[in-house]
Amino acid sequence: MRGMGNMQNMMKQMQKMQKKMEEAQVELGEQKIEGTAGGGMVTVIVTGHKEIIDVKIKEEVVDPDDVEMLQDLVLAATNDALKKADELTNKTMGQFTKGMNLPGGLF
Repeated sequence: MRGMGNMQNMMKQMQKMQKKMEEAQVELGEQKIEGTAGGGMVTVIVTGHKEIIDVKIKEEVVDPDDVEMLQDLVLAATNDALKKADELTNKTMGQFTKGMNLPGGLF
C-alpha cells in the first residue's frame, strides 16, 4: 500500500503547483508592459495577458500629410509591447514547466 501514499503526495504537489500557476496567471494579467516606437513618440501599454490598455501618441508625431508613418509607429510600438508580454509570460510560466515534458503552450 506504500504506492498509494506516494500517489497522494504527488497529487498534492500537482494541486499546489496548479494553484501557483493560477496565481502567476492572475499576476501576469495585472502587469503593465510598455512598448515604444519612434524614440518614445508612440507608447503602447499592454497587460501580461496581451490586452492593450493604453496608447499614447506625442502631438509632434501627428502629421496629416504622413498618416502612414504614424500607423507604422503604432504598429511597431504594439509589436514591441506584445513581444515583451510574451517574454514575461515565458519567464513567469516557464518556471512551472521546467523538467516536465509538456507540449508548448499548455498553460
